[in-house]
Amino acid sequence: MNDKLHIAIAGAGLIGRRHIEAIDGVEAVMVACIVDPSQDAQGYAKQIDIPWFPSLTEMFTRSEVHGVILATPNQVHVENALECIAHRCPVLVEKPIASNVADAEILVQAAQTAGVPLLTGHHRRHNGLIKKAKRLIEDGTLGSIVSVQGTCWFHKPDDYFDVDWRREPGAGPVFINLIHDIDLLRHLCGDIVSIQALESSAVRGYSVEDTAAVLLRFRNGALGTINISDTVVAPWSWELTASENPAYPETSESCYMIGGTRASLSLPHLTLWQHEGQRSWWSPISGTKIAVDPDDKVDPLIAQIQQFAAVIRGEQPPLVSGEDGLETLRIIEAVKQAALSGETVKLET
Repeated sequence: MNDKLHIAIAGAGLIGRRHIEAIDGVEAVMVACIVDPSQDAQGYAKQIDIPWFPSLTEMFTRSEVHGVILATPNQVHVENALECIAHRCPVLVEKPIASNVADAEILVQAAQTAGVPLLTGHHRRHNGLIKKAKRLIEDGTLGSIVSVQGTCWFHKPDDYFDVDWRREPGAGPVFINLIHDIDLLRHLCGDIVSIQALESSAVRGYSVEDTAAVLLRFRNGALGTINISDTVVAPWSWELTASENPAYPETSESCYMIGGTRASLSLPHLTLWQHEGQRSWWSPISGTKIAVDPDDKVDPLIAQIQQFAAVIRGEQPPLVSGEDGLETLRIIEAVKQAALSGETVKLET
């Protein structure tokens, strides 16, 4: 093996192929192989001249890798990751880390016991915009965080639901999309301790929700609301505002607002709002666009690969650990529980 880290990609679907593109942008890392039983994946591997294996078992028998990125279906995340841990191979698991909290707890415990790095693919935390926002909050620029507001509105076309599982519970915007937004709010504003929620499927009438409204209480006393719908024509979602993925049209809107006692911040455009002089609604207020540090102007998927490499080499702890993935999944399960019961769900630490 050469000096580059050899990373296997398990799952050659849309996100798996994006990881392959990201690895091509990192000099010290290379794709070792593709692991996917489908004929399409085998043909793709041949097309780009990369070794192919139908299973992780065969790969570990016939190949040596430094790490694995799991972009397999959610239902096999735990099974696949446990196999990697058994081979003492660091693994980055695409979100969600598991289909449910109980399985995620088993996986996280296994990684802790074995001392094997387990990372979760909440790639938005690697975005330079989020890194800058995190520093502004931590250095006290906003003062004490009081309130948080998030919007995640977009319209999934009708043919998106031609696939049967997308019309069934667990495939709606709460589990598929909101999990990213919840992870960012946790990362920026701290632990969430209680949740109230409402869901609706009034537009499409499927078994899965198409709209949800969530009320959050953070441990630091801040309150938050987040509203999500995949049946609203609107520009207010991370995908359409952050310019992170060229597959989505870019808008100039914001989707998060974080309110503090000294200033407020809108994201992802990093506009800091402050009064001129006395903090009073009678004083002039203006917004300043905060610049992202040059070193942080990196595609988040590439930055995630760079960080995975640093974790494998023992140079850094994971930015998004398996424990982070578990806690974010715990919030999502609580949202579903609160919406079903109509009661406030309190979270244990």
